[in-house]
Amino acid sequence: MLTSAQIRAARALLRWEQKDLAAASKVSLPTIKRLEVKTGALGAHEVTVDALVRAFDGAGVEFIAAEAGKGLGVRFKTDQDPMGH
Repeated sequence: MLTSAQIRAARALLRWEQKDLAAASKVSLPTIKRLEVKTGALGAHEVTVDALVRAFDGAGVEFIAAEAGKGLGVRFKTDQDPMGH
């Protein structure tokens, strides 16, 4: 399950605006805006969620599933910031 909070957090890690995510994922800007406004699980078609995940994956960000009392999250795939910071 992917949530709107995770999408916002992933964008923040990359310092991406919504338009940057739209360009990277090929998902329309209005769709991204709509998805981010709602709380909870993304109300999107599987193809849209897959496109968003692929865009973040390509930028070096992965989503963390909830497990044993720990919540959902996002992180860089490695200890290094792909932005070079």
